[in-house]
Amino acid sequence: MAALAGVSHQTVSRVLNGFEGIRPETRDRVLEAIERLGYRRNLAARSLATGRTGVVGVLSPDNPTYGATSSLFAVEHAVREAGLQPLITTTSGLPESVESALEFMYGRAVEALVIMAPSRSVLEVHDRMGVEVPTAYLLTGDERGRWSVSADQSKGAEMALQALLAAGHTAIQHVRGPLDSTEAQLRSDAYSRFMAQNSLARLPILEGDWSPQSGFDAYVRLDPRATAVFCANDQMAIGLMHAASVGGRWVPDDLSVVGFDDIPEAAHTLPPLTTVRQSFREVGTLAVALLTAALEGREPPDVEPLMPILVERDSVGPPGERKRSW
Repeated sequence: MAALAGVSHQTVSRVLNGFEGIRPETRDRVLEAIERLGYRRNLAARSLATGRTGVVGVLSPDNPTYGATSSLFAVEHAVREAGLQPLITTTSGLPESVESALEFMYGRAVEALVIMAPSRSVLEVHDRMGVEVPTAYLLTGDERGRWSVSADQSKGAEMALQALLAAGHTAIQHVRGPLDSTEAQLRSDAYSRFMAQNSLARLPILEGDWSPQSGFDAYVRLDPRATAVFCANDQMAIGLMHAASVGGRWVPDDLSVVGFDDIPEAAHTLPPLTTVRQSFREVGTLAVALLTAALEGREPPDVEPLMPILVERDSVGPPGERKRSW
C-alpha cells in the first residue's frame, strides 16, 4: 500500500490513525490506495502494536422496551461517531447472566463500558466484579453521580402531574413500572412527593411491567375517584386508554391520561397522547463523551440530568367535561 501511494509505511499508519499535519494530497493518495487494494484494518494486529483496541463494550437489557432500545441505538451511533467500535451484548438482569456478559466483554479487552442498568441488581454484580475500565451508566437516574447520564426522571414526572393539576385534576392515580426498575422508582417517588406537596390524596399506586397489556389490566384496578392517570411510560398509557374505551369511558372526556417517553405511536393514538419526551440521542452522546475524555486522559465533563419536555396533545382535559374533543 505504501509503495502504491508513494509514501512511507509511517505515513500510511498516520493516515489510518487520523493524525493531523499530513498534506491533503498525501492523504488523498493513501486513501486512494486503500480503496484500490480493498484494505481492511486488522484490529487484532493494531491492538498488539498500539496496546489499544478501540472497543467500547455496551451491556444492554434483553427486554426490548422503547427506552432501552432507543438508548442502545443512540450509544451505538455515538461510539461509531467517536471513531470507536461498539461491542454489544445483552443480559436478562439475573446475576449469572450479568456476570457472564461482563466476563465476555472484559475477555475481549474493551477499553470502556456503557452499562445500561434498568435495575440495581445489574450494578451490584458489576461492583462485585470490580470496575476494570472507565464506565458510563444509563437507565439508572443519577445513581452513579457524574458517571450517570439520563434525563431528569423526577422532573419529567412532575411535568406530567403538573399538566393534570393545571387542567383541574386533583384525584390523580399512578401506574408505575416494574418494582426493580430504578427509573420507575424515581417516577413513582416523584408522584408521591407531588401529591404531598400539593396537599392531594395519594391514590393507590398500581404496578405495571412497561407493556401495553399491563396498562390495559391496570384499568380495572383504578380507584373510582380517579379522574386522571399518570402512566410511567407510553405503552402502558396506550393499553389503559384501550381498556377505558372498552369499558365505555372516553379519554379525555371521562378520564385524562399522561404517559412518559414520547414514543412515535404516541402522536397517533386516539386521542393523541400527552406525554414527556426525553432525548435518548443526547443521552447516548453524553455517555460516550464521558468515556472518550477518560480514554484520552482528559477531565470528564460535568454531566447534569437532561431536561425532559412536556408534549401536550389531546389526552388531557378538565375533569367531568363530557364534550368529545376528537
